[in-house]
Order: sequence, then structure tokens, then C-alpha cells
Amino acid sequence: MANAVKPDVSVVICAYTLARWDDLVAAVGSMRLQSIAPREIIVVVDHNPGLLRAINEQISGVITVANWEPRGLSGARNCGIRAAKSELVAFIDEDALAQPDWLEWLTAGYSDPNVLGVGGVVEPIWLAGRPQWFPDEFNWVVGCTYRGLPETTAPVRNLIGCNMSFRREVFESVGGFKHGIGRVGTRPTGCEETEFCIRLNQHCPNGLLIYEPGARVYHRVTPQRTGWKYFGARCYAEGQSKALVSRTVGGHACLTSECKYTLNTLPQGIKRNLGESLLHRQPVGLARAAAILAGLAITTAGYATETCLQRLAVWKGTDSGVPCGDSVL
Repeated sequence: MANAVKPDVSVVICAYTLARWDDLVAAVGSMRLQSIAPREIIVVVDHNPGLLRAINEQISGVITVANWEPRGLSGARNCGIRAAKSELVAFIDEDALAQPDWLEWLTAGYSDPNVLGVGGVVEPIWLAGRPQWFPDEFNWVVGCTYRGLPETTAPVRNLIGCNMSFRREVFESVGGFKHGIGRVGTRPTGCEETEFCIRLNQHCPNGLLIYEPGARVYHRVTPQRTGWKYFGARCYAEGQSKALVSRTVGGHACLTSECKYTLNTLPQGIKRNLGESLLHRQPVGLARAAAILAGLAITTAGYATETCLQRLAVWKGTDSGVPCGDSVL
């Protein structure tokens, strides 16, 4: 691929712990190997002075920013956006690696003026091997592309946080990522990018968010994220997060894609895995089918519980609302 005009893009990498130091160094290194060099690499440190000092001392050629908003991924991203000087802002996790043509694929999508954001594929790197029971439909549990997403370039409702980009001007129009929804440290909540994308779609109904499979990054999945305990905790937290998002953008806007996923993708996954189990006489298909059912039930429980707690708080008069991120100017 080749663009006629070199795009102007800033890359934001958010980091919060020295435990991922090697991953962060590798992520920055993958930015320096891009076929289209970013204008700047911005590393935002989430309330960790020791990590900030280490980056300043040992990683050259990056702009470091301390998250001065409340602790969490939303605040860190907002601070990165404020620091960015480019027309486009791309995001990648500190424990991910980008293909050398990642930015080339992402930025090519902006040739259409109606495109407000472009994201791509997040492939898991299973450091301890992929558990045989882990269904492809639930790769979102570990922050990766899951079965049910488009296989070709297509408009989508929201992009995946580990591999996404936006025109910088959209943040000036609709504000930044909201606090109180997304991940803080290792707490397995999320959906801050989902809420932002829905809010962006509501504000700019003619705008497009494009899923581009050519733009690929590889996300490390640690052994701690491959067990049933994390799987259940992440599913429950996803349900909670979706309830919070529903409150800010409306249930219909929040759950349209989830309904299609629940009614189409998951039944197909159960049928496929049961069929493979019967055909090959191996129990692993049964385990994956059971994981799909369990994941759906746990996620639904998280959503229902959080919704009930919200309504109870309103009834008692103790509801304080969902904190909102400040506008990014």
C-alpha cells in the first residue's frame, strides 16, 4: 500500500505499571518500524511517577505525559489526545505489537471525508498457549478480535481500544472518554471506547467508523488471563460496563450489536462446537459450547445486577450519576 500524501498521525500508548516494561519497550519499537512514521509517539503514564521517570531516562524519541485526570485508561487517553498535535490520533496498548504497515492501513481509510475513525484486528498472543476450552466468540475477554466481527473492510458501531484511530477534531466536537466506565489498573471493566464511539455516532450520524482487517496488531495474553476465574470476572464486568454505557447513551444504541451477537453469533458457535465434538468424538467442543453459555449467563448477570443497583440508587435518592470525561480541546 502507498498513500499519495504522507498522513499526519500521532500514536498514543497508555502505560500504568513497571511490570510491563519490556512490553512497553517493544510497543514503542514497533512504532519505529512503521512504513509510515508517526509524527510523534506519546506515552501517557497513569499515576506512576517511577514509571514516568524510567521512560524519560531510558526510552528516547517519545513524548511522555503524566495522566493528571482521575486514574484509569479513560483519563490517560484524554491526556494523550490533549498532547497530540496531528490531524489523526491512533491508540495501541502498551502490551501490543503493531505490524509494520499498521499505520499505513489505518490512515488510508481517511481518504473518505465521512470516515471519523478507523480500527483493525487485534490478534492474541497466548503466552501460555490458548486454552482448548476458550471459544473464539469470547476473544473480547482478552481484548482481542472475536468471531462475529466483519472479515472484510466494513462500517461498525465501535472500534476495539487496542487498535483504533480517530480524526483529532472529533474529540473537540464530542469530548473525550468518560470516567467511571473503563479500565482502572487491572480491574477487568471496559467499554469506554464503546461509549465514545456510540456518542460520536449520535453526534455525527453521517459519519463512519471503519473496521479495516488489514490494520493488525498482536496483543499479549498473560497466563493470568487464561483461567476460568478471569473469564468469569471479565464477563461479569463487561455486563456491568454495558449497563453503565446504556445509561449514558441509551439502551437501544448500546445493545443493538450485542443483540445480534447474542442471537446469531453465539448460537452458531454452540452449534459448531457441539457438531465438532460429535464428529470427532472429543470433549473439547463440549467445553467450548459450555463456556459460551456460561459467558453469556455471567455477562447477563453483571448487566442485570448493575441495572438493578442503578434503579435502587435512584429510588433511594442516592444516585450520583456516571462521571463524565471533560471535553478535549
